[in-house]
Order: sequence, then structure tokens, then C-alpha cells
Amino acid sequence: MNKILLICTFLALYATANAQKLDKATAAKLSVSAVDAAKTDHRRQAAAAWQKKSISYGDKVMKFETRVFGQADAGKRSLYISLHGGGNTQPKVNDGQWENQKKLYSPAEGLYFVPRAPTNTWNLWHEEHIDAMLDEVIKSAVVFEGVDPNRVYLLGYSAGGDGLYQLAPRMADRLAAASMMAGHPGDASALPLRNLPFAIFMGGNDAAYDRNKLAAVWGKKLDSLEAADPGAYKHDVHIYEGLGHWMNRKDTVAISWMAGFKRNALPEKVIWVQDDRRHFDFYWLGTDTASKAGDAARVLIRKDRNEIVLEANTFQSLAIYLNDDMLDLDRPVWLTSNGKTLFKGKLKRSAALIRASAAKRLDTAQVFSAGLRITHGRATAL
Repeated sequence: MNKILLICTFLALYATANAQKLDKATAAKLSVSAVDAAKTDHRRQAAAAWQKKSISYGDKVMKFETRVFGQADAGKRSLYISLHGGGNTQPKVNDGQWENQKKLYSPAEGLYFVPRAPTNTWNLWHEEHIDAMLDEVIKSAVVFEGVDPNRVYLLGYSAGGDGLYQLAPRMADRLAAASMMAGHPGDASALPLRNLPFAIFMGGNDAAYDRNKLAAVWGKKLDSLEAADPGAYKHDVHIYEGLGHWMNRKDTVAISWMAGFKRNALPEKVIWVQDDRRHFDFYWLGTDTASKAGDAARVLIRKDRNEIVLEANTFQSLAIYLNDDMLDLDRPVWLTSNGKTLFKGKLKRSAALIRASAAKRLDTAQVFSAGLRITHGRATAL
């Protein structure tokens, strides 16, 4: 289907959907068409940057190199985003770390993507701009390289590991698994990792900044979270006794471990903890006022058939996005909190919401057609 026909098909479906009540089948068709149209638009906007191997965000520029390993069917390729070490040092040192990262790992299959950090700061992989840049990477890899959005993996070594600790909880909804090598967790929260398999690799003698001790602390933390929530917080922790910051490539087993997982795009239960780098969306949740959410704003929510249970929430405004893969939108939806019913009724499917969510992620697994918004304890339909 050529681009003009694709866009015309979407517009026709969108006009029809706006003119009448959306049923499940029409919403499904519109979701696919909306994602196709959004991909076409992204291809037009991002082609030059991808070909140039340079992604920009504001005044920041991130160069990158890629290698393709193995074979995959169209739309089924894996993506491994690999973050180099270095930090607050001379650019040539970080350049050297980038060169090293290019050849550090070799997946059996997938696009191996190695970016050069846009800055030369101590926190080079978890500054404000990084999340948006990696989101752009994922979308472009889907469009230009046939990557499956459910097979995106993130890993990082040393300063890249520092970034991994921070980025994985913030971007868990975009990833299938993540692996941290020889980094420091800083103030990262493990709670949002509920649905993201997470690995830790550390040399037992890597004592700088207490990296080794903190890796062990995080291992116990994840053990405790998994024990309290069976089936969640899948993790794999390796602390290699006698080894320092360089693990003699023992950490390369992370690649095959991660490859065994696919992303759960619509988990039954979500824990979202807002970081100082605030996000507007996380899995099937969102906020329209991220700046007012506050650092460490927290929501714990779960879905049980057509009932949504809000167990905790400190967001001033919280959106709950839904679709027909999550529940039966032809039946009433219940929203309860602390035993109180906040909403009960049927929700209308929205062509506008389908279009907006398709454009945001280019991902059919996270296109939403209906939803609720909670503001100051009151719930209304979107």
C-alpha cells in the first residue's frame, strides 16, 4: 500500500469512527491504520537523521553506530541498546569507551545499537534529554530496521550501568529486559521494575563508590520484592568474586538471558514511581500534568477482568488508558479505590484517543481506545 493510499484509508476510517459509535472491530481496524499512518509520518520526519546516524534533541546530539546480527522476519528483529562507560572526563576518553562498547557484545540475532553520549558529564546516560532520545531510537528502529517493539533490550557498562539503573525504571514500559554492568544505582527506585526482567553483573572487588556492596543490596531488594509479589520482579544477579571493574567478559551471558524475554506491554498490575526526570506515560497510565506530579509521585494499580483497582495514588491527575485487549469495553467498567466505587459504567471508544496513542508510540500493543481520568479523587471518562 503506497503512502497516499495508506493515509487516505486512515482518514476514511477516522471520519467514519467520528461519525458513529465505535465498535470493537472498527476500533481494531482503526488502531492498525493509525499506527501505519504514524509510522509513515515518522519515516518522513526521521529518515535523514537515521541515515546520518545522529539523533538530536534540543541542543544535544547523539551519534550512534549499529551492527546487525543474525536473521529475523520482517517486524520481528530484536534491538539491543548498549550504553558505554566513561563520564565526567575528556571527550577522547568517552570516545574510547564508545569504541570499546561497539565490540563488547554480540547477540545471536538483532540490531546492536551503540550511541555516543551527547555530553561528557558524570551522569551522561541519565540526564533529562536521554529518555526522549532513546524513545526516538526505538521508534526509528521499528520503522527503519523492522524491530519488534516487544523485543527491545537495554544494557550499560560502568557509567552506562549508572544510567541503566536510572533509565530502566523510568522506561520499563518500552523494554523487554535490562542488564546493568558495573554501575552505581544512585537514588533509583526498583519498584517500577515489576514487569521488567532486570539483571545485575558486578565484580566482587569493584569497590569504588561501593558499587559491589550496592549491587548486593539491590539483589536482596529484588529478592524481597519477588517474594512478596510472586511472578513479578524477575531478576538475575551475578557478583563475580575476585574480579574488579572489568569482569573478563563474564557479563556477556546477559545477552542470551535478556533474549529469552518479550515485553509485557499491558501488564495486569503496574507500579509507577515518578522520578526527577518526569514522564507523561507509563504502560497503560498517564498524566497530563507531569510537572505537578512531583518527584516520587506513586501509583499502584491492578486490573481484574472488568474491574480496575486503584491501591495507591499520589498523582494529582492520573489517566487510565484502556483497550479491548485489556477488558470488555462492551460491558460496564468498574474503578474502585479502598473499597469505594469511583466509576461504574460503559466507556465509549474514541477515535481521537486511538490516533493520539498510535502517534505517541507507533506500537499497536499500546494503542488505547477508551479511558478514565482521576483528579482529586474523582473519576470521569476520557
